[in-house]
Amino acid sequence: MPVLPREFYDRPTLDVARDLLGKTLVRMTPAGGTAVRIVETEAYVGENDKACHASRGMTERNRVMFGEPGHAYVYFIYGMYHCLNLVTERDGFPAAVLIRAGQPICGMPEMSKRRKTTKPMQMASGPGKLCMAMGIDRTLNGVDLCQKGPLYVEDGYTPSDIVACPRIGVDYAGEHKDLPWRFYIKGNVCVSKTAPGDS
Repeated sequence: MPVLPREFYDRPTLDVARDLLGKTLVRMTPAGGTAVRIVETEAYVGENDKACHASRGMTERNRVMFGEPGHAYVYFIYGMYHCLNLVTERDGFPAAVLIRAGQPICGMPEMSKRRKTTKPMQMASGPGKLCMAMGIDRTLNGVDLCQKGPLYVEDGYTPSDIVACPRIGVDYAGEHKDLPWRFYIKGNVCVSKTAPGDS
């Protein structure tokens, strides 16, 4: 499958977040390659989005978000987890899609060693788990995703049924905490958490 071009990311973030579902995230290391099908995403859109890292303006930490679309924004939280975001929209407008969960499709032995589990459903069923399984850390912050290298996204398939619901862990975001900006493939067992009422 071809690598997603920059034009894919240079669009409204909500569209990119939905369209990333079913695409393939690839990580290449000296130990070998790993890949997951993206099954869950969250959109973070601009300085007016109180859940977005850019809501208080540009900092050294979030500088990549303000740059060219199609780059990786990787940050460290709780002193133990990395999270991968894909920068979207025009250069200068801070927006990104958080990759919340993936379904392993390649490199299971390597992912199992990193995650210390052999269960595919639990391998990358959360943003921190995904980064751990694929060996994604701050060294990849700013990497260009639009060419084959250490980290990139390939085209995949288009899911037939997508759930839209509020983002997770953004209770601090006031009126923005309930925006339905989390998207996942309905029925996929690798999703981190299903929405209330979704069976």
